[in-house]
Amino acid sequence: MSDLSDFSKTLPQLETVDVESIPSGIEPGSSSARMKFGEAVPRKKNIPKGLWTKCGKCAELIYDKDLDENLKTCPSCGYHFPIAARVRLASLVDEKSFTEMDAGMSSVDVLNFTGVASYPSKLKRYQKSTGENDAVITGLCKMGPHKIALGVMDFSFLGGSMGSVVGEKLTRLIEVGTKEKLPVIIISTSGGARMYEGMFSLMQMAKTCGALAYHSEAGLPYISVLTHPTTAGVMASYASVGDLILAEPGAMIGFAGPRVIKDTTQAELPPGFQTTEFLLDRGMIDAIVTRNQMRESLINYLNYLTAGMTKPKAKRTPRKKAS
Repeated sequence: MSDLSDFSKTLPQLETVDVESIPSGIEPGSSSARMKFGEAVPRKKNIPKGLWTKCGKCAELIYDKDLDENLKTCPSCGYHFPIAARVRLASLVDEKSFTEMDAGMSSVDVLNFTGVASYPSKLKRYQKSTGENDAVITGLCKMGPHKIALGVMDFSFLGGSMGSVVGEKLTRLIEVGTKEKLPVIIISTSGGARMYEGMFSLMQMAKTCGALAYHSEAGLPYISVLTHPTTAGVMASYASVGDLILAEPGAMIGFAGPRVIKDTTQAELPPGFQTTEFLLDRGMIDAIVTRNQMRESLINYLNYLTAGMTKPKAKRTPRKKAS
Protein backbone atom coordinates (compact mmCIF):
# COMPACT_ATOMS: atom_id res chain seq x y z
CA MET A 1 0.00 0.00 0.00
CA SER A 2 1.33 3.43 -0.86
CA ASP A 3 1.68 6.50 1.35
CA LEU A 4 0.23 9.30 -0.74
CA SER A 5 2.20 11.88 1.23
CA ASP A 6 5.43 10.60 -0.36
CA PHE A 7 4.67 11.98 -3.75
CA SER A 8 1.71 14.32 -3.34
CA LYS A 9 4.21 17.07 -2.56
CA THR A 10 5.66 16.64 -6.05
CA LEU A 11 2.36 17.17 -7.83
CA PRO A 12 2.28 20.18 -10.15
CA GLN A 13 0.72 23.08 -8.31
CA LEU A 14 -1.75 25.33 -10.08
CA GLU A 15 -1.45 28.80 -8.62
CA THR A 16 -4.10 31.37 -9.52
CA VAL A 17 -2.60 34.83 -9.67
CA ASP A 18 -4.29 37.91 -8.28
CA VAL A 19 -5.48 39.79 -11.34
CA GLU A 20 -4.73 43.12 -9.72
CA SER A 21 -1.04 42.31 -10.05
CA ILE A 22 -1.28 42.04 -13.85
CA PRO A 23 0.32 45.00 -15.64
CA SER A 24 -2.04 47.19 -17.61
CA GLY A 25 -1.90 47.06 -21.38
CA ILE A 26 -1.37 43.31 -21.64
CA GLU A 27 -3.69 41.67 -24.13
CA PRO A 28 -4.63 38.00 -23.55
CA GLY A 29 -2.86 35.70 -26.00
CA SER A 30 -0.10 38.19 -26.84
CA SER A 31 3.59 37.41 -26.34
CA SER A 32 3.65 39.86 -23.44
CA ALA A 33 0.84 37.95 -21.76
CA ARG A 34 3.44 35.66 -20.16
CA MET A 35 5.58 37.57 -17.69
CA LYS A 36 7.90 36.79 -14.82
CA PHE A 37 6.06 36.66 -11.51
CA GLY A 38 7.12 39.59 -9.33
CA GLU A 39 7.93 42.12 -12.07
CA ALA A 40 6.38 45.59 -12.28
CA VAL A 41 2.85 45.39 -10.98
CA PRO A 42 0.80 48.48 -11.80
CA ARG A 43 -2.80 47.88 -10.76
CA LYS A 44 -5.55 47.21 -13.23
CA LYS A 45 -9.10 46.89 -11.95
CA ASN A 46 -12.35 45.48 -13.28
CA ILE A 47 -10.74 42.29 -14.66
CA PRO A 48 -12.46 38.99 -13.82
CA LYS A 49 -10.47 36.72 -11.49
CA GLY A 50 -8.96 33.42 -12.61
CA LEU A 51 -7.59 34.51 -15.99
CA TRP A 52 -3.93 33.74 -15.32
CA THR A 53 -1.94 30.80 -13.96
CA LYS A 54 1.65 30.76 -12.72
CA CYS A 55 3.83 27.99 -14.19
CA GLY A 56 5.14 25.64 -11.53
CA LYS A 57 8.52 25.33 -13.27
CA CYS A 58 9.51 28.59 -14.98
CA ALA A 59 7.23 30.85 -12.88
CA GLU A 60 5.82 32.65 -15.91
CA LEU A 61 2.22 33.83 -16.04
CA ILE A 62 0.09 32.06 -18.63
CA TYR A 63 -3.28 33.21 -19.90
CA ASP A 64 -5.69 30.42 -18.91
CA LYS A 65 -7.22 30.23 -22.38
CA ASP A 66 -3.76 29.65 -23.88
CA LEU A 67 -3.06 27.01 -21.23
CA ASP A 68 -6.27 25.13 -22.02
CA GLU A 69 -5.65 25.28 -25.78
CA ASN A 70 -2.16 23.88 -25.16
CA LEU A 71 -3.57 20.89 -23.21
CA LYS A 72 -2.36 22.28 -19.87
CA THR A 73 1.29 22.50 -20.87
CA CYS A 74 3.39 25.63 -20.42
CA PRO A 75 4.11 27.18 -23.85
CA SER A 76 7.46 28.48 -22.58
CA CYS A 77 9.09 25.52 -20.80
CA GLY A 78 6.79 22.59 -21.62
CA TYR A 79 5.82 21.98 -17.99
CA HIS A 80 2.88 19.55 -17.80
CA PHE A 81 0.10 20.65 -15.45
CA PRO A 82 -2.49 18.18 -14.11
CA ILE A 83 -5.29 17.48 -16.56
CA ALA A 84 -8.75 16.00 -16.07
CA ALA A 85 -9.32 12.48 -17.40
CA ARG A 86 -12.19 13.61 -19.67
CA VAL A 87 -10.06 16.38 -21.18
CA ARG A 88 -7.20 13.96 -21.80
CA LEU A 89 -9.58 11.44 -23.34
CA ALA A 90 -11.05 14.06 -25.69
CA SER A 91 -7.56 15.03 -26.85
CA LEU A 92 -6.80 11.46 -27.92
CA VAL A 93 -9.88 9.88 -29.47
CA ASP A 94 -11.78 10.68 -32.64
CA GLU A 95 -14.73 12.95 -32.01
CA LYS A 96 -17.92 11.18 -30.90
CA SER A 97 -16.25 7.76 -31.20
CA PHE A 98 -15.93 6.95 -27.48
CA THR A 99 -18.40 4.43 -26.03
CA GLU A 100 -18.00 4.26 -22.27
CA MET A 101 -18.12 0.95 -20.41
CA ASP A 102 -19.31 0.29 -16.84
CA ALA A 103 -19.94 3.99 -16.19
CA GLY A 104 -22.28 3.30 -13.27
CA MET A 105 -19.88 1.06 -11.34
CA SER A 106 -19.10 2.48 -7.89
CA SER A 107 -17.04 1.36 -4.87
CA VAL A 108 -18.57 0.02 -1.65
CA ASP A 109 -17.21 0.04 1.90
CA VAL A 110 -16.78 -3.72 2.20
CA LEU A 111 -14.39 -3.40 5.19
CA ASN A 112 -16.45 -0.77 7.07
CA PHE A 113 -13.29 1.34 7.14
CA THR A 114 -13.12 3.89 9.95
CA GLY A 115 -10.82 6.88 10.25
CA VAL A 116 -10.94 10.66 10.35
CA ALA A 117 -13.66 10.40 7.71
CA SER A 118 -15.58 7.34 6.57
CA TYR A 119 -14.87 5.75 3.20
CA PRO A 120 -18.45 6.29 1.91
CA SER A 121 -18.27 10.00 2.78
CA LYS A 122 -14.96 10.32 0.92
CA LEU A 123 -16.42 8.56 -2.12
CA LYS A 124 -19.42 10.90 -2.18
CA ARG A 125 -17.19 13.96 -1.84
CA TYR A 126 -14.91 12.96 -4.71
CA GLN A 127 -17.79 11.83 -6.89
CA LYS A 128 -19.33 15.27 -6.46
CA SER A 129 -16.08 17.19 -7.06
CA THR A 130 -14.96 15.19 -10.12
CA GLY A 131 -18.26 14.11 -11.64
CA GLU A 132 -16.90 10.56 -11.91
CA ASN A 133 -17.94 7.42 -10.02
CA ASP A 134 -14.36 6.24 -9.56
CA ALA A 135 -10.75 6.84 -10.56
CA VAL A 136 -10.80 5.39 -14.09
CA ILE A 137 -12.80 5.85 -17.30
CA THR A 138 -12.90 2.93 -19.72
CA GLY A 139 -14.45 2.34 -23.13
CA LEU A 140 -14.04 1.57 -26.82
CA CYS A 141 -13.13 4.27 -29.32
CA LYS A 142 -11.46 5.13 -32.60
CA MET A 143 -8.00 6.65 -32.79
CA GLY A 144 -7.23 7.42 -36.39
CA PRO A 145 -7.66 4.17 -38.36
CA HIS A 146 -7.62 2.03 -35.22
CA LYS A 147 -10.42 0.84 -32.97
CA ILE A 148 -9.01 0.44 -29.47
CA ALA A 149 -9.93 -0.36 -25.88
CA LEU A 150 -8.90 2.67 -23.82
CA GLY A 151 -8.62 3.30 -20.07
CA VAL A 152 -7.78 6.72 -18.60
CA MET A 153 -7.10 7.19 -14.89
CA ASP A 154 -7.92 10.38 -12.95
CA PHE A 155 -5.61 11.40 -10.09
CA SER A 156 -8.13 13.94 -8.79
CA PHE A 157 -10.32 11.04 -7.57
CA LEU A 158 -8.75 9.83 -4.31
CA GLY A 159 -5.26 10.14 -5.74
CA GLY A 160 -6.07 7.81 -8.62
CA SER A 161 -5.90 4.96 -6.12
CA MET A 162 -6.69 1.46 -7.38
CA GLY A 163 -9.63 -0.14 -5.60
CA SER A 164 -11.91 -2.98 -6.62
CA VAL A 165 -13.82 -0.84 -9.12
CA VAL A 166 -10.69 0.41 -10.88
CA GLY A 167 -9.34 -3.15 -11.14
CA GLU A 168 -12.66 -4.58 -12.30
CA LYS A 169 -13.25 -1.88 -14.93
CA LEU A 170 -9.75 -2.30 -16.36
CA THR A 171 -10.04 -6.10 -16.34
CA ARG A 172 -13.36 -5.96 -18.19
CA LEU A 173 -11.85 -3.50 -20.68
CA ILE A 174 -8.91 -5.81 -21.36
CA GLU A 175 -11.18 -8.85 -21.71
CA VAL A 176 -13.38 -7.02 -24.22
CA GLY A 177 -10.25 -5.99 -26.12
CA THR A 178 -9.11 -9.61 -26.20
CA LYS A 179 -12.52 -10.88 -27.31
CA GLU A 180 -12.85 -8.30 -30.08
CA LYS A 181 -9.14 -8.49 -31.03
CA LEU A 182 -8.43 -4.85 -30.20
CA PRO A 183 -5.26 -3.13 -28.98
CA VAL A 184 -5.45 -1.92 -25.38
CA ILE A 185 -4.12 1.44 -24.16
CA ILE A 186 -4.14 2.40 -20.48
CA ILE A 187 -3.09 5.86 -19.34
CA SER A 188 -2.03 5.68 -15.70
CA THR A 189 -1.74 8.21 -12.91
CA SER A 190 -2.02 6.81 -9.42
CA GLY A 191 -0.85 6.71 -5.84
CA GLY A 192 -1.23 2.95 -5.81
CA ALA A 193 -3.60 0.58 -4.00
CA ARG A 194 -6.57 2.11 -2.17
CA MET A 195 -5.97 1.66 1.55
CA TYR A 196 -9.69 1.84 2.38
CA GLU A 197 -10.17 -1.54 0.67
CA GLY A 198 -7.17 -3.35 2.13
CA MET A 199 -6.38 -6.71 0.54
CA PHE A 200 -9.22 -6.32 -1.96
CA SER A 201 -7.30 -3.49 -3.62
CA LEU A 202 -4.06 -5.48 -3.74
CA MET A 203 -5.87 -8.35 -5.49
CA GLN A 204 -6.47 -6.05 -8.46
CA MET A 205 -2.76 -6.19 -9.30
CA ALA A 206 -2.94 -9.91 -10.08
CA LYS A 207 -6.35 -9.66 -11.73
CA THR A 208 -5.38 -6.96 -14.24
CA CYS A 209 -2.04 -8.63 -15.05
CA GLY A 210 -3.80 -11.95 -15.57
CA ALA A 211 -6.18 -10.38 -18.09
CA LEU A 212 -3.22 -8.78 -19.87
CA ALA A 213 -1.45 -12.15 -20.05
CA TYR A 214 -4.39 -13.63 -21.99
CA HIS A 215 -4.42 -10.50 -24.17
CA SER A 216 -0.74 -11.02 -24.96
CA GLU A 217 -1.24 -14.73 -25.71
CA ALA A 218 -3.79 -13.69 -28.32
CA GLY A 219 -1.03 -11.69 -30.05
CA LEU A 220 -2.66 -8.33 -29.31
CA PRO A 221 -0.69 -5.17 -28.41
CA TYR A 222 -0.90 -3.30 -25.12
CA ILE A 223 0.51 0.23 -24.75
CA SER A 224 1.01 1.65 -21.26
CA VAL A 225 1.23 5.44 -20.89
CA LEU A 226 2.63 6.77 -17.60
CA THR A 227 1.81 10.27 -16.35
CA HIS A 228 2.62 12.19 -13.18
CA PRO A 229 2.60 10.41 -10.80
CA THR A 230 2.45 6.65 -11.44
CA THR A 231 3.52 4.76 -8.35
CA ALA A 232 3.09 1.81 -5.99
CA GLY A 233 0.64 -1.00 -6.85
CA VAL A 234 -0.31 0.43 -10.24
CA MET A 235 3.32 0.75 -11.35
CA ALA A 236 4.01 -2.71 -9.90
CA SER A 237 1.26 -4.26 -12.00
CA TYR A 238 -0.43 -3.33 -15.28
CA ALA A 239 1.40 -0.02 -15.81
CA SER A 240 4.79 -1.73 -16.15
CA VAL A 241 3.95 -4.70 -18.39
CA GLY A 242 3.13 -2.95 -21.65
CA ASP A 243 4.52 -4.11 -24.97
CA LEU A 244 5.41 -0.44 -25.27
CA ILE A 245 5.75 1.90 -22.29
CA LEU A 246 5.50 5.64 -22.93
CA ALA A 247 5.65 8.49 -20.42
CA GLU A 248 5.05 12.22 -20.25
CA PRO A 249 8.06 14.48 -19.52
CA GLY A 250 8.92 15.07 -15.88
CA ALA A 251 6.55 12.47 -14.47
CA MET A 252 7.35 10.76 -11.18
CA ILE A 253 7.40 7.00 -11.68
CA GLY A 254 8.27 4.33 -9.15
CA PHE A 255 7.06 1.91 -6.51
CA ALA A 256 7.65 3.71 -3.21
CA GLY A 257 8.12 7.43 -2.68
CA PRO A 258 11.63 8.93 -2.53
CA ARG A 259 11.37 9.67 1.21
CA VAL A 260 10.44 6.07 2.02
CA ILE A 261 13.27 4.69 -0.12
CA LYS A 262 15.82 7.06 1.38
CA ASP A 263 14.74 6.25 4.94
CA THR A 264 14.79 2.51 4.20
CA THR A 265 18.12 2.31 2.38
CA GLN A 266 19.86 5.10 4.33
CA ALA A 267 21.47 6.14 1.05
CA GLU A 268 21.52 9.33 -1.01
CA LEU A 269 19.36 9.01 -4.11
CA PRO A 270 20.77 9.99 -7.53
CA PRO A 271 19.68 13.36 -8.99
CA GLY A 272 16.41 13.05 -10.87
CA PHE A 273 15.66 9.70 -9.27
CA GLN A 274 12.27 8.26 -10.38
CA THR A 275 11.73 10.86 -13.09
CA THR A 276 10.77 9.97 -16.64
CA GLU A 277 14.13 11.09 -18.01
CA PHE A 278 16.08 9.06 -15.41
CA LEU A 279 14.14 5.89 -16.23
CA LEU A 280 14.46 6.37 -20.00
CA ASP A 281 18.25 6.47 -19.68
CA ARG A 282 18.12 3.15 -17.82
CA GLY A 283 15.75 1.37 -20.20
CA MET A 284 12.72 1.25 -17.91
CA ILE A 285 10.52 3.07 -20.42
CA ASP A 286 10.63 3.15 -24.20
CA ALA A 287 9.94 6.79 -25.06
CA ILE A 288 9.06 10.19 -23.66
CA VAL A 289 6.12 11.76 -25.47
CA THR A 290 4.70 15.21 -24.78
CA ARG A 291 0.97 15.57 -24.27
CA ASN A 292 0.54 17.56 -27.49
CA GLN A 293 2.18 14.77 -29.51
CA MET A 294 0.58 11.82 -27.71
CA ARG A 295 -2.31 11.13 -30.11
CA GLU A 296 -0.12 11.25 -33.23
CA SER A 297 2.55 9.10 -31.57
CA LEU A 298 0.05 6.49 -30.39
CA ILE A 299 -1.40 6.20 -33.90
CA ASN A 300 2.09 5.70 -35.35
CA TYR A 301 2.94 3.08 -32.74
CA LEU A 302 -0.35 1.30 -33.36
CA ASN A 303 0.36 1.28 -37.10
CA TYR A 304 3.57 -0.61 -36.35
CA LEU A 305 2.24 -2.94 -33.65
CA THR A 306 -0.84 -3.97 -35.63
CA ALA A 307 0.89 -4.37 -38.99
CA GLY A 308 0.92 -8.16 -38.74
CA MET A 309 -2.53 -8.55 -37.28
CA THR A 310 -5.16 -10.12 -39.47
CA LYS A 311 -8.65 -8.74 -39.32
CA PRO A 312 -11.37 -11.25 -38.37
CA LYS A 313 -13.08 -12.69 -41.38
CA ALA A 314 -16.67 -11.71 -41.94
CA LYS A 315 -19.16 -14.53 -41.56
CA ARG A 316 -20.45 -15.79 -44.88
CA THR A 317 -24.09 -16.62 -45.23
CA PRO A 318 -24.69 -19.88 -47.14
CA ARG A 319 -26.31 -19.59 -50.51
CA LYS A 320 -29.82 -20.89 -50.89
CA LYS A 321 -30.13 -23.85 -53.18
CA ALA A 322 -32.10 -23.24 -56.29
CA SER A 323 -35.38 -25.08 -56.21
